[in-house]
Amino acid sequence: MLLSFCYATITPTSPLLINQTLRSSNEVYELGFFSPNNTKNQYVGIWFKDTTPRVVVWVANREKPVTDSMANLSISSNGSLLLFDGKHGIVWSSGVTFASNRSHVELSDSGNLIVVDNISERTLWQSFDHLGDTLLQSSFLMYNLATGEKRFLTSWKSYNDPSPGDFVAQITPQVPSQGFIMKGSTPYWRSGPWAKTRFTGLPLMDESFTSPFSLHQDVNGSGYFSYSEKDYNLSRMVLTSEGSLEVFRHNGTTWEFNYQTPAHSCDSYDACGPFGLCVSSVPPKCKCFKGFEPKYTEEWKRGNWTGGCVRQTELLCERNSTNCQGNSTGKAADVFHALANIKPPDFYKFSATLDAEDCYQSCLQNCSCLAFAYINGIGCLAWNQDLMDAVQFSVGGESLSIRLAHSEFGGNKHKKTIVATSVSLTVFVILGFAAFGFWRCRVKHIDSRKRLEIDWPKRFDIIQGIARGLLYLHRDSRLRVIHRDLKVSNILLDEKMNPKYQFAPPLPCALTPTSRRKNPKYCARRLDRPETFSLLPDVCSNTLNQNECDDNMLRSIRL
Repeated sequence: MLLSFCYATITPTSPLLINQTLRSSNEVYELGFFSPNNTKNQYVGIWFKDTTPRVVVWVANREKPVTDSMANLSISSNGSLLLFDGKHGIVWSSGVTFASNRSHVELSDSGNLIVVDNISERTLWQSFDHLGDTLLQSSFLMYNLATGEKRFLTSWKSYNDPSPGDFVAQITPQVPSQGFIMKGSTPYWRSGPWAKTRFTGLPLMDESFTSPFSLHQDVNGSGYFSYSEKDYNLSRMVLTSEGSLEVFRHNGTTWEFNYQTPAHSCDSYDACGPFGLCVSSVPPKCKCFKGFEPKYTEEWKRGNWTGGCVRQTELLCERNSTNCQGNSTGKAADVFHALANIKPPDFYKFSATLDAEDCYQSCLQNCSCLAFAYINGIGCLAWNQDLMDAVQFSVGGESLSIRLAHSEFGGNKHKKTIVATSVSLTVFVILGFAAFGFWRCRVKHIDSRKRLEIDWPKRFDIIQGIARGLLYLHRDSRLRVIHRDLKVSNILLDEKMNPKYQFAPPLPCALTPTSRRKNPKYCARRLDRPETFSLLPDVCSNTLNQNECDDNMLRSIRL
């Protein structure tokens, strides 16, 4: 039973005894001795003062509990925190950071235990520099390459044992940084690269997501990650003994569970091996990227996907080293295949100065570049080694273009097919621009507030959406459709200013052999699918929002 008496500070002459507590001035946090498993083992920890059940957020002596009833926490004459186990001597010490003749200990309103010099009021030591399993709103994960300093979370060994467990949560010094959960020295979970306000490997964090997270990297080799819930006074992120990161918020009465990761089998690091793609479906499954096949077929069939996939057809630049200098635009040139809703793989390289077109060209002309992505909030990422830990979400994610041999797209067909396809694409783009011109007339009738929202980048995005929609309807859709009623009133914008086509009677004609015979005046000829055409991924790689170029590319079209 703790006494009602509490200390304002700890001094060399006033240690904290086993039945006393030290409280923050705002009465939110409390420091004292506790026993998590109702045994004689006692730990010095910090917890939320008025929440039930007790939630411990930091522990000093994680590996060495005290058992003596005369245990106490004191401060030495040189400013070191010392935990005495009665007659058994010192079992834990904060160490000497800055020597001080006169200092005291206090618990801040943010839950940070600090040693303060009485004269200069300088902080000599703080618990936020030595995190446990919990990240509070004023603490942060960090690294400093110059000094070697790191701050990371370490899980408890079990629910009742605060000694260090198997899992560590940290941010990486690569640019852009990622969040990792490590199990020992092995990656257990990865967040994907940071994009200004979000982690690209978390599908719920799209560009409209109001993020409670913040991550900053500077040119001096330092990075800082913090978590803050503006609408909640009390919140915490904890790394559990099972290896998951969980976010909780206090509503004034109880703790609310807000978020957990990993939460899906595809969240496990590299679930499908090199060049394997974990499809986040129900149930989840692994598949190989286009142009790849399982490395160990029998193991793959049995559900053991860790061996990953290997390329089916050798790349042109791998067969002919002379093409590695950038001349890969001939008849048999390598091409790129675009996939949407992808968690960017690990081991990327960042190019800060490249725009979307330069990103594509740079990868195309570099034989060692196996894939690239141009991501809003980041820029150009390229991959020069095996694609690891790739996931395909049902929604969210990024567009990833992977390098394939030209033959994977039917490269042996006649050049006329390519020419016809190029002309067809040009016509669709022209129609898209014309449709945008008609639509632009409607903008004049929108109130002034809406007009301000349609800047030129957004207009360019609308143009691309209209052109992609026509291309999809006339060529790429599984059920070929000719609109035949394209006009300003049939191009609509949703709340995010994404263009959509509206169909009205008479219905457009599905281009099937049967319907072509029944209604020859209204139905056009069926277009052959130009599988040899490799320009489409290039066009998609230059769009602002990096939408996919397959049958799922324009889900916003109302059919």
